[in-house]
Amino acid sequence: MTDTDQQTAWDRDGFFITRELLTAEEVELLGQIARADIRLRADASVRDDGEGRAVSLRVRNELEDDIYSTISRSRRIVSVMEQLLGGEVYHYHHKLIFKDRQTAGAWAWHQDYGYWYDYACLYPLLASCLIAVDPATRDNGCLQVLAGSHRMGRIEHGIKGDQTGADPERVAAIEQQLETVHVTLDPGDAIFFHCNLLHRSDANTTPDPRWALICCYNAARNNPYRQVRHPQYTPLKTVADDQVLADGRAHLSRLAPS
Repeated sequence: MTDTDQQTAWDRDGFFITRELLTAEEVELLGQIARADIRLRADASVRDDGEGRAVSLRVRNELEDDIYSTISRSRRIVSVMEQLLGGEVYHYHHKLIFKDRQTAGAWAWHQDYGYWYDYACLYPLLASCLIAVDPATRDNGCLQVLAGSHRMGRIEHGIKGDQTGADPERVAAIEQQLETVHVTLDPGDAIFFHCNLLHRSDANTTPDPRWALICCYNAARNNPYRQVRHPQYTPLKTVADDQVLADGRAHLSRLAPS
């Protein structure tokens, strides 16, 4: 997909899919590290979905010496975010989503700006890149999006379980007008999506896990007007794409038992 095609899809639909954003070797290494990273799961938060299940995730505001941070700083993602958001961006946070086999809960329909709004960002100049670590299928609860819903602006949100969800009455009306797209991905594929795009996912009741890494960015000119839980603007030092393998191998070696 060319830059022009990406921008057209972004303006029209609020998202686009990039196949093989990470190479097979890179995503295999990412999966090895994530599953061997005891600290990763120990630090995870658990969010009740209000339907008797829960989703585990680990959010990090800081960029560290690990593969997750290197991917978040990689030129292949940052350059696209700069194009989409119209200028310099910075790392807002990144997170691992653990949709474990047979147990993981659903995410309600929501917009990320539905609650990032409350973190003192005045404009919806934020975006995310979700990278599949495992195959994402309709059966194991892949991401669903309402194409073009970002053009409706921010919708009121409320609490559902431990999650923040969009007004269900309005969402039901939107579902009658817009196409629901099931974002099926192979490992290493990614979806770039706007912070006002309505999205959700079903519970994972299959024997197959569905883990994903999500890298989130804010426009530098959209710096929060007060201190909040996610970071203020800090210049983002990008790295060459080939650094992912180098840093990943170093990260894996540190996890190996001595």
